[in-house]
Amino acid sequence: MGSMSIWHWIIVIAVVLLLFGRGKISDLMGDVAQGIKAFKKGMSDDDKPADKPVEPMKTIDSPPQASRPSDVGSRVG
Repeated sequence: MGSMSIWHWIIVIAVVLLLFGRGKISDLMGDVAQGIKAFKKGMSDDDKPADKPVEPMKTIDSPPQASRPSDVGSRVG
């Protein structure tokens, strides 16, 4: 009962084709192929060494502030 026979698959494919049509499915598959190509191109770009040296990260140090009592958690009643 758990397995799908060939007739089940034929009916499922027929319903999908009726709902979406051949044009939309082929467009969708073309978009998927373009996405895969873009992904592969991005992955191959990561493997190439950088042309210019990487600059070290810059940090912003904030000046020390005078310590003052915090009103977090205190309630004015």
